[in-house]
Amino acid sequence: MALVETGTRGLLGAVFGSTETGERGYATRLLPLLSREMLVLMDRGFDSAEFFTDIAATGAQILARLRSERRPAVLAVLPDGSYLTRLGTLKVRIIEASVTVTTTDGKILEQTYLLGTTLLDHRSDPAEVLVRLYHERWEIETAFYALRHTLLNGRVLRSQDWFGLEQEIWSLLTMYQLVRRAMAEAVESVPGLDPDRASFIVAMETARTQVILAAGILPDDDSPGVIGGAVLGALLPSRRSRTSARKVKAPMSRYPGKNPDPRPLTSTNVTVLTVAIIEPAPAALPAPPRVGHRELVLRLLRSEPDRDWHSQEIAERTGQSNIRSLWTELNMWTRDGMLLKIKRNTYELAAQWRQSPPSPAGTATTLTDGVVP
Repeated sequence: MALVETGTRGLLGAVFGSTETGERGYATRLLPLLSREMLVLMDRGFDSAEFFTDIAATGAQILARLRSERRPAVLAVLPDGSYLTRLGTLKVRIIEASVTVTTTDGKILEQTYLLGTTLLDHRSDPAEVLVRLYHERWEIETAFYALRHTLLNGRVLRSQDWFGLEQEIWSLLTMYQLVRRAMAEAVESVPGLDPDRASFIVAMETARTQVILAAGILPDDDSPGVIGGAVLGALLPSRRSRTSARKVKAPMSRYPGKNPDPRPLTSTNVTVLTVAIIEPAPAALPAPPRVGHRELVLRLLRSEPDRDWHSQEIAERTGQSNIRSLWTELNMWTRDGMLLKIKRNTYELAAQWRQSPPSPAGTATTLTDGVVP
């Protein structure tokens, strides 16, 4: 597990060990390296309210992708379409966005992202800016590629015991960091130069040659040195916007045919990329409580307490279609003393039930739909 700087892709820290500890467990060991000057980008594998709270305690800010099944409560909607909520005890801002890309072959691909951030001010950090910034998280993938493939070049670790493996891994990380540092110093010598244009392969091959020749290792002046000169002399073109399917290096998929990735199998240039912020749906108002038959009949009879009521009229006025069920209820309320039975299917309200309790000021009632307003 590594903590990598975007842009230079230099290592801020790394930990490793057995597979008994998950990614989040190893990432927790890197938290002491964080500070309030940092913004941490993470994928949805780290989606955890407890983990986010631990990061926030270091003073660092968070911009992380959340699992799609999350349904955070909407506390306040902001003008840019994002909204405030809480994950556990941590106050965060949620950004849901649809990212659409058009590739050079005319194919249109769309994907929805759910991001959470502790950057709560939509004016200083607009939602669309943060969505585009989150893409920089892929810098760590290129860092791992340089470690696994460029430096190792297909070789595997040869040690047969833990101490030897640990020594090999630290040596690889040290070599990687030395090359990245030389690249960063070269880039910084040219104002405005994008670190993405520095080639790790050029820097590594030049460093290998320097080890063989053992000449010009320490520059005599403030120049970027042999490695830095080689990097600046073979700058990569500006990075293109590209897309491709996420590849899992496994001989057989555990989920064959499930949710196939619509993205192209090989890296394809993107000609158009648009970001649309998805505003949360208005919070649904709680359904008003239903009023029971007893309360509906009581309200009706209190509206004209001095007259007799036929059961058929009561059914029509209260919207009750099951007359037999109403007869049963009317007889039961007669036994309870709420009604007086005058004759067959005819009732009046008992005297002690005729007084209606006072209603709050400004409150109206209706009998048309059986709902308390």
